[in-house]
Amino acid sequence: MRQGRTANLDSDVVVVGTRPHPLRDAYHLVLRMRWGWLLSLIAGAVVLINATFALVYAVIGGVSSAQPGSLRDAFFFSVETMGTIGYGAMYPTTTAAHTVVTIESILSMLVTALVTGIVFARFSQGSGQLVFSDKATISPMNGVPTLAVRVGNDRASTVFEARVRASIIRTEITDEGTTFYRIHDLRLSRDNSQALARSWTVMHPIDRASPLHGATPESCREAEMELVISVVGTDDTSLQPVNGRVRYKLEDIVWGARLADVLSELPDGRLQLDIGKFDAIVETDPTNDFPYGKGASHSAG
Repeated sequence: MRQGRTANLDSDVVVVGTRPHPLRDAYHLVLRMRWGWLLSLIAGAVVLINATFALVYAVIGGVSSAQPGSLRDAFFFSVETMGTIGYGAMYPTTTAAHTVVTIESILSMLVTALVTGIVFARFSQGSGQLVFSDKATISPMNGVPTLAVRVGNDRASTVFEARVRASIIRTEITDEGTTFYRIHDLRLSRDNSQALARSWTVMHPIDRASPLHGATPESCREAEMELVISVVGTDDTSLQPVNGRVRYKLEDIVWGARLADVLSELPDGRLQLDIGKFDAIVETDPTNDFPYGKGASHSAG
């Protein structure tokens, strides 16, 4: 299942005035890297460290059976030292070479511990991969306009005790004339699922208690409204926490449409879940509860 958007919360806000934390930020960066990039980074770092020590060995000499000034022999000797292989064909014979070997051995232990910790942290992360529908929709349900978003797990595992929260962010003008970015929580028809698998439709009825009551595409555009959905749960395979967030901008909210049905009944009575329809939407007939007339669906963008 590779439908929908993956969990993310990209921001258009430019942050200034913060203090840099290069080491802390680097650690979180490698934890978010794809496996291919991470393994390439580790391999590149190991090659770079060995090449640096190879230059030192080539300059100071003192390595038995290595050609004087040979960068090739010095590099392989460095690899054997860092990997604690110790074939015995090449070994240090001078105090300077022994000193460099000692330094490289200490660095090797630190690098091994660091790489082991990073790889373990990556493997220990939850295996769940939450995805969200490309669009959020607003359409009548039992005569009440309802905001709907589809969320699913892109892995074969199940996320149990999943909880979802929905909020809108919009600009408001205070009585003092100050522009204020306010977050409103949305009450959901159901905010938890005992077992989240491939598909779950999250719904918010737009009744009189809803912050969206009386809203129109035009009023949402004026308020620069955005919809934020977050889901947390536990992966049933790894027993690790799983979480995901997504942001829907105005152009991602479709009025007068609903998410297409993904469940259907087969002739033998079994249910079929069609993940190919995960992002599909169908137009609905607007009712008087909607701020626009009957016709084609509207996008707030």
